[in-house]
Amino acid sequence: MRETRILEFKETITNTFLKTVSAFSNYNGGMILFGVDDDGNVKGLPDVKQACLDIENKINDSISPQPNYMLELQNNDQTIKLTVKSGLQKPYLYKSKAYKRNDTATIEVDTLEFSRLVLEGKNISFEELQCKDQELSFDFLQHKLKENIQIESFNQDTLKTLNLYDNANGFNNAAGLLADKNHFSGIDLVKFGENISIIQKRVTFENVSVLDVYEKTLAVFKDYYQYEVIQGADRKTMEKIPQAAFREAIANALIHRVWDIDSHIRVLCLMIE
Repeated sequence: MRETRILEFKETITNTFLKTVSAFSNYNGGMILFGVDDDGNVKGLPDVKQACLDIENKINDSISPQPNYMLELQNNDQTIKLTVKSGLQKPYLYKSKAYKRNDTATIEVDTLEFSRLVLEGKNISFEELQCKDQELSFDFLQHKLKENIQIESFNQDTLKTLNLYDNANGFNNAAGLLADKNHFSGIDLVKFGENISIIQKRVTFENVSVLDVYEKTLAVFKDYYQYEVIQGADRKTMEKIPQAAFREAIANALIHRVWDIDSHIRVLCLMIE
C-alpha cells in the first residue's frame, strides 16, 4: 500500500494533516490513515480513543467551514481511518488558506484556483459572472439563430431567455463570449511545412464571437486540408484529413476550455502528403 492523491499516511498526529483535510474537502475527498508510516506499515497509536478526540477537535477548531468527515478504528484498534468527503461549501480553509492534492503532496492553491473554489461553493460558473464589457452587440448570434432555428425577433427579451442578460447585472460572460466584439482570447492556428521549424502560415482569431471563431477556423481547414480533383467532367473535393474530425476537435476545444485564463487555444497543423 502506498500514498496516492486520495490516500495519505500519518504515523503520528500533528497539525500538518489539517492541510490535507482542506484539500480533500475542496476537491474529490480522500482518506488519512493515522498510525501508519510513509511506507504503509502499521505502527499503531498509543491511545486511539484519545487520538480520535484530538483529531476531531483539531478539525472542528481549525477548518472552516465545517467539513464532512468520519473516524473509524482499524487494525484491532491500533490505527484510525479519517474519511473526508468533498464538500459543497467551498473553499474549506486551514489558517485562511485553501489546499489541494498534487499527486501525493498537499499544496496551497493559487489565486486563480481559489477564485474557482469560491465560485463552485456559490454554485456559480465563470460564464454567469457579470461581463466587464457591457456595450455589446449580437449581429452574428442573431444571424445564426435566424439561420438555424428561424428566430425572426431578436431583442433584450431574447437575451434574457438565453440567460445572457438580467436587469440586475446586465450582460454576463456567456453573453460576452457570444458578442460580436469581446475581450476573450480565441484560437491561434499555425500551419507547418516539412517540420515545425518551417511555419507556412499563421492566423489568430480573437476578441470576436466564439461562433465566428468556430466558423473562421473551419474555413482555415478548407484552405489547409482540402483540394479539388477533376475527374472527367466532374470536380471532386478531397480531404487530407476528415473535416468531421477537425470540426469535432475545434468544437470540443471551444466548449470545454476554461475562459478565466487569458490564453489562446493552440491548433498546430502539420503538412500531410
